[in-house]
Order: sequence, then C-alpha cells, then structure tokens
Amino acid sequence: MNALVVGGTGFIGGHLCRELRDRGHDVTALSRSPERDSLPDGVETAMGDVTAYGSIEGAFEGQDVVVNLVALSPLFRPRGGNETHYEIHRDGTGNVVEAAETHGVDRLLQMSALGADPGGETAYIRSKGQAEEIVRASDPEWVIFRPSVVFGDDGEFIRYTKRLAPPYVTPLPGGGKTRFQPIWVGDLVPMLAEAATADGGDPHAGETYEIGGPDVLTLAEIAKLAHAADGRPVGVVSIPMGIAGIGLKSLDLVPASVLDAVPGVPRMGSDQYRSLRFDNTVDENDIDAFGLEERDLRSVSAYLGVDFGDEDI
Repeated sequence: MNALVVGGTGFIGGHLCRELRDRGHDVTALSRSPERDSLPDGVETAMGDVTAYGSIEGAFEGQDVVVNLVALSPLFRPRGGNETHYEIHRDGTGNVVEAAETHGVDRLLQMSALGADPGGETAYIRSKGQAEEIVRASDPEWVIFRPSVVFGDDGEFIRYTKRLAPPYVTPLPGGGKTRFQPIWVGDLVPMLAEAATADGGDPHAGETYEIGGPDVLTLAEIAKLAHAADGRPVGVVSIPMGIAGIGLKSLDLVPASVLDAVPGVPRMGSDQYRSLRFDNTVDENDIDAFGLEERDLRSVSAYLGVDFGDEDI
C-alpha cells in the first residue's frame, strides 16, 4: 500500500513512518522541511505546506492512504496568534481533503484531539472540530483519532510540564488539578497504522476513536513524576484559577518572540488558561477496537522509570 504521512517528520509522524515501513508499505513523508536523517531508511520525502494547496497536491498522486498529522501544539500560544490554528487545522485539512479527492485516495486518517468541537472553548479545540467536519464530509473512507496528550522520546509534553511546573516551589493554576490521560507514542502509533491500512472491508472506516493511556493523572502528579526522574522534588503552591487567568490572559499582550527569549516562561496566553479549566481524559477508551486493554499500555511512571509510590513523589 502507498501511504502518505502529512507531517511525517514530526514527533508522531517519524514513529508512524517507521511503523508503516516495517509493515511493508511504501511510505512518503510530507512536510515543510523534510530532513532525511530524521526518517528511517526507505521512507521517501516530499516538501509542501498544507496552507498552500499547490505545494502539496502533487504528493497525493498514486497514494492509497493519507494520514494527516499536521497540527499546532495546544500547549503553547502560536507565534502568529490564535488565527493560526484555523489556518493550519481547518484550512490545512481542507487542502489535504481536496488533494485526496482530486487524486482518488481511498482512505484518510485524521489526527484530531480530545474535546474537538466547532463551538469549543479554545481556538485549538474549535479549529480541530471544524477540521473533523471537513473530513466527515469528504469522499475517502475516513477514520478520526482523538488522543489525549502523547508522550515519548522527542515529545514535548514532559518537557513542557517541567517548564510550566518548576521543581521545589511549584506554583500551579488551581493546584495543578487538571487531569490528563497520557498515551505513549509507542502504543498510539500501531493503532494509527492498523486503522490506516486495515484490510477486510476496513472495520475502522467512519469511526472516531478517543484514545487515552492507562492512568489518569493531574498536572501536579505528572510534574512530580517528571522531576522525580531527575531527582528533584515538587512542592505545589496552588494559584487560584481567577488569579492565574489574569496573569495568563495578560501574556496575550506580550509578543511571542519576547516570551520565547525568557528562560523558564512558557509561551502561553488566554487559550492555554482556558484549556487548563477542563480535563483531557476519555469518557470511554476506544483502545479495545484494537484488541488492547489499559494494562497493555505503557504508563508515564514506567516510561520515566519512577515508581509513583516512592516517598519522593
């Protein structure tokens, strides 16, 4: 099968390209600046930007399946402002769908996000929901994945948590009670590969899967685990959400370049504040569609090599 991974040089994309290649498929990674040394041998590359249709359209010729992974992180304020979420997620997905339809692609897998909703509370969630609407109205057989936060080597979530929640004295909005259900990239990617290339009438076609890891952890618990792996304690100081909101909303007025230049200050804003007000967990974990149980999945503590029962946690 010929598979095009849009965003194939990113964190999840690199792992997925390897998985698809190891399963015997012909894989092409499409990105704005593909670097061959970031990809396994045997994976072809193509250059293009999903916001510019003409730059990507040719890469869809002869493809059987397209996986759209291109996304901005919800953890950081986009350098171009929140409108960038719509340019990348909604309009970029529209270009991917148009190219797939033009070239008769059979199957489209869309990476979305938990809580995706065209009327959601943040630009990230709204744009992801609008992208889902475009995919559902498209010609190819489609499947949508909504994972919780994804962690693993080269992933940003653990690094982000350590930056947002420094060790020793750790001020966190609402005491860090926002809940996540982190999924290890090594568990997620085989599910993506199976859904993208399934034979036998494609049992995954038309499905939307909410995917989470084996544990539901608060932001404070994740911070404690992450710093414990470095031998550093965390003492959480709760910042009332109202006060945290004033502070984070005020960052909207600070240029992103300035925030990037300040050590220890995440590039955040009002959208990131709003995202901390709701949990990032599944109602029902759809891993059973892939023959998995939560006990089969790798936990954050196992990945970091830290026992959550240790006295230092």
